[in-house]
Amino acid sequence: MSTTYKVAVIVGSLRKDSHTRKLAHALMAEAPANLEASIVEIGDLPLYNEDLETDTPPAAWTRMREQVGAADAVLFVTPEYNRSMPGALKNAIDVGSRPWGEAVFTSKPAAIVAASPGAVGAFGANHHLRQSLVFFDMPVMGQPEAYIGNLFGLFDESGAVASEETKAFLQTIMEAFAKWIERTALPTSAN
Repeated sequence: MSTTYKVAVIVGSLRKDSHTRKLAHALMAEAPANLEASIVEIGDLPLYNEDLETDTPPAAWTRMREQVGAADAVLFVTPEYNRSMPGALKNAIDVGSRPWGEAVFTSKPAAIVAASPGAVGAFGANHHLRQSLVFFDMPVMGQPEAYIGNLFGLFDESGAVASEETKAFLQTIMEAFAKWIERTALPTSAN
């Protein structure tokens, strides 16, 4: 019997009905049975300010840190803003990186799915995010690379993935991520 892994899904777009959030839900729907994926909300996180890092930091920081800390792996699903990741996502990374020496991301397997309404598929956001994750020694899945272009045409009117080919690709990503987690998760982090 395979181990079940908890996956924290961090969505870089804050809008409730964003296409990136729809993509995150579509990925979660295609996850193998041994992945328990849930979205960790980041929209309520105050901007990281070391002055707030006291014995009682903001409740949203504590919630986010506990949720990511309890996960075995992290799936980042992000749009591209100005050839980079959104500020809210960068803030979530900063919040999760503190207090110093207690980063909740350290050594957790990760995958990045970047999406854009354009044809390039948020290549810049994907690689900029990878630069931040190196600091945490997170093994980031390299294949399949997940640059989802033409995002606005991905879903039908009901919000479902419109193309069986795209749905199969999302399933391939999640199956590869499950194998990646099995290979790279720290033994103490597995359930």
